[in-house]
Amino acid sequence: MLSNHSTSKHLFRVSILTGALFLLGSCDLHKPLPSDLYPEVDQWSILLGDGTTSQHLNDFQHKEFFTTEKDNEGDWIVFKTPNSGITSRTSSNTRSELGEIRKWTLMEGGNLSATVKIMHTTASGNPSVPAAFSVVIGQIHSVDGHENEPLKIFYRKYPGHKLGSVFWNYEINTEGDNNQRWDVSFPVWGNDMSVCSTAADKFPDEPEEGIALGESFSYSVSIDKGVMTLEFTHPNKSTKRFKKSLIQSTYSDSASIPSQVRQWYEPMGRKGLEQLTAYTGELQIFKIGAYNQSNGKSSSDNLVWHTDAETYQGNITEQYKTGNYVEVWFKNISVEH
Repeated sequence: MLSNHSTSKHLFRVSILTGALFLLGSCDLHKPLPSDLYPEVDQWSILLGDGTTSQHLNDFQHKEFFTTEKDNEGDWIVFKTPNSGITSRTSSNTRSELGEIRKWTLMEGGNLSATVKIMHTTASGNPSVPAAFSVVIGQIHSVDGHENEPLKIFYRKYPGHKLGSVFWNYEINTEGDNNQRWDVSFPVWGNDMSVCSTAADKFPDEPEEGIALGESFSYSVSIDKGVMTLEFTHPNKSTKRFKKSLIQSTYSDSASIPSQVRQWYEPMGRKGLEQLTAYTGELQIFKIGAYNQSNGKSSSDNLVWHTDAETYQGNITEQYKTGNYVEVWFKNISVEH
């Protein structure tokens, strides 16, 4: 039998051990909120993959769409969205995406930068459709006129491939009927959007210089007096820079239509020209997050953007279970005007 003194020492040790386990468990269970990692998140509103929105993002998270994770590189804000849910009135594609609240003109300009890595791309789709298996991770979006997009930054990786491609698209601000609009695509690491499979039952060749899932890189977007400068950086790759005027069109006559546009859009009857002044005078916003380009629409209706992906009638739980979603992690987000 233990003495009273021994009993008290024994209970004291149990108490200390229990307290230590409790504290350890509390630390393991605690995850920071997105606003803990990015206090300026109140500059944005969010649209989630189930169609819900919020303009009050301090202390806000959603475990299925907008949360945080930690790995050996530190803390990350996580955006996740299925192939099918509920989305905005101007798009067929679901997203968990921040949209800037402030609206600005191209002459006012602004800067957006972030470090990002893509953790998952969808498991299904038609590889002969350029948009299939891709996700948009950054945008400039016009909120005037046709509400077109002078910038979309993409990542696309096919199932079974180790490496995916990073590229960016410019969407013309169409003169006249916006049903004639098209995108032109520029490669960063890997291929541009137009390089895809020649058949729905096989994947294209893997890009030689691509980016793997879980591999971090950074991008910056700078708008100065209507001219956009893009910079893409990676610890082990050469930096890529691009410059494009957003106020003076380079696609205002038929001779300037790129060959990739003629290949993909003209068969759909799209061969529009751009306004000479492009996006001049229109208000813009930045967007960041996971804008899933895979959808369940039939490619027979649109050769470029309808991807024949699995959607399980919009059942988000089933899509997550079967890998039919995208997931993108962000850190070091910065916006300046």
